[in-house]
Amino acid sequence: MSGASPRRPVLGAVLAALALAAAACGGDGATVQGVKLVGKGRLTSCAHLPHPPFQTERGGRVVGFDVEMLDLVARRLGVTQRVVEVPFATMTNGEALEARRCDVVMGAIAITPERTASMDASKPYFDATLALVARKGGGIGSLEEVASGGLRLGAQSSTAGEQYVKDRDFDPRSYDDPQAALNGLRAGKVDAVVLDYPVARNLLRPPAGSGMEIVATPRTGERYGFWVRKNRNRALVRLIDQVIDQARADGTYERMYRKWIGPVPKTGGDDRSGGASR
Repeated sequence: MSGASPRRPVLGAVLAALALAAAACGGDGATVQGVKLVGKGRLTSCAHLPHPPFQTERGGRVVGFDVEMLDLVARRLGVTQRVVEVPFATMTNGEALEARRCDVVMGAIAITPERTASMDASKPYFDATLALVARKGGGIGSLEEVASGGLRLGAQSSTAGEQYVKDRDFDPRSYDDPQAALNGLRAGKVDAVVLDYPVARNLLRPPAGSGMEIVATPRTGERYGFWVRKNRNRALVRLIDQVIDQARADGTYERMYRKWIGPVPKTGGDDRSGGASR
């Protein structure tokens, strides 16, 4: 996508559900093209930072693949995007949307039956692949080897990756964010961690990722979606779907993918060249 993105203020993380609800009182919402917005003149999106390459703070601005996708939605509405940082759990259970902290939730969040019970999902915009990260030369090459060796596994809490390994009888140590999980691996508190593949690849770039590597890329079969308040803003879901379709058709999606993720795979929507979901 060409051109500079508008400045997006990042709000401090809300520490409790009561704080979320209190902050939502007295909103100055508006309706644009049938889409209900919690703030006039802006599309407000919820994110949990950092989660590169989908969203991260850089130079006082929030940037990333998901951010640019929602910029396209904001432009269709003739407004600008504002990013609000909230606790991750409030994004995946619908709480942030119900408290009217934002219009849409982003952040590589996999579409699951549990989540669609409390929120409306857009059509999928990204295929999920996980990364199993271990220390270089550690002799780990798969989740099966973690299990058979009685090794310690870590994962980001409340993510599809964490659920994926729990469904396979692992009891992972939970971390609040991907960087914390990698720090746990670096410190020897766990022997391997499971993260979104694009996120892991981004965080393992040298020099920060020296000494660690992606040793396997489990395919979950899940896909990411953008999330909207349940049964309250179907016009926004339809618009997001239209923007996803248009971006794929006119080449915008591919340009953004190459910018933030890397080479576009021949099939599917994720990068398999380095052998991600929340």
